[in-house]
Amino acid sequence: MRKRFPRLPALPVLAALALAACAEPQSNAASPEEITRAAYRHDGPPALTLYTMVSNNSGAGAHTSLMINGSQRVIFDPAGSVKHPQIPEKGDVLYGITPEVARFYESAHARETYHVVVQRVEVSPEVAERALRLAMANGAVGPMFCTSETAGILRQLPGFESISPVLFPKRLAEQFGAVPGVETRAVYESDADDKTEAVEAFRKSGGA
Repeated sequence: MRKRFPRLPALPVLAALALAACAEPQSNAASPEEITRAAYRHDGPPALTLYTMVSNNSGAGAHTSLMINGSQRVIFDPAGSVKHPQIPEKGDVLYGITPEVARFYESAHARETYHVVVQRVEVSPEVAERALRLAMANGAVGPMFCTSETAGILRQLPGFESISPVLFPKRLAEQFGAVPGVETRAVYESDADDKTEAVEAFRKSGGA
């Protein structure tokens, strides 16, 4: 079953989508004007959402990222490689995370070879804002450090002091899951692992 991507505003032929786990970082320096235009404030409560990409073959964790809903909603995607011209990125922070973009982000990672564990917890506005500022100040992350950098941000937040330094995505997910109030779900999709098929499916959906 081929995934259905949510519709994003159309752009002339230039859409780029790459799917990988803690991949080599690419150029990701959107201008301040692009970031300001894309800024999206979600009307839900302040929250942190940890994404853990898990291999369906080995059960090993492959990538970690963190969605932050504060004064605006962003995804800290360290060394990530889901790219689209309508999603400005700077320093491994993706801006403009509308509900459609959030669904696209989950769907882009879930395929026959990987599923996504999604863990969400509501936090105070102050905690969400501190997480947002820490993510924005962190800067781009090198390959293989997605989990350690995410854990480093979480450990600086009130209520998350129990998070210890960690390199492996599933271990961070276990620690995050022990925080009171965390809700967990998993996203499975059965489309092929071939990246070109994912790009084509997204193009045909009208996303680009």
